[in-house]
Amino acid sequence: MEKYVYLASQLPLLTFDKEPVMSVTTFLEEGCKWLSPPDLKTLNEVSINAVTAEKSDLTALRDYKNYEYALRSELVQYRRAQRTREEYKPALFSLIVLKEGNPLEAEKKLLRLRWQRIEELEFGHYADLEFLALYYLRLQILMRLQKFDKEVGKAKFKTIIEASL
Repeated sequence: MEKYVYLASQLPLLTFDKEPVMSVTTFLEEGCKWLSPPDLKTLNEVSINAVTAEKSDLTALRDYKNYEYALRSELVQYRRAQRTREEYKPALFSLIVLKEGNPLEAEKKLLRLRWQRIEELEFGHYADLEFLALYYLRLQILMRLQKFDKEVGKAKFKTIIEASL
């Protein structure tokens, strides 16, 4: 247990949409120093893209995966309704998330929803493996945000539009 406390206490604070001080690689390297091989394996398998909850998952990870699955299902239902011109009101988020702003802003809003869910799941986990897994999820969100480049996105969008015309 003390290994978790030491590792958790040396982790820098993560703030949404701010560049992280620590990279994913550095985080996992620190984990190698303090965690047992099974715990490290569990941590290495944590992904913001995972949607299938397994019985063997940590409770907080299982809850996050269920949330991620539900969020993606809501997005699918919303997009399907848009194609058929039906009205659909998602339960997990406001339509403002998708309707206001450009696609990049919508993606950031969806990532913020995920971030907030992770923060909710962190309650009661301050220096255990679940805390470290949730921290890793938030770090992955920040790394994803860092990859967004407005100019590259505009260029790709323009290429797609020109190809479809």
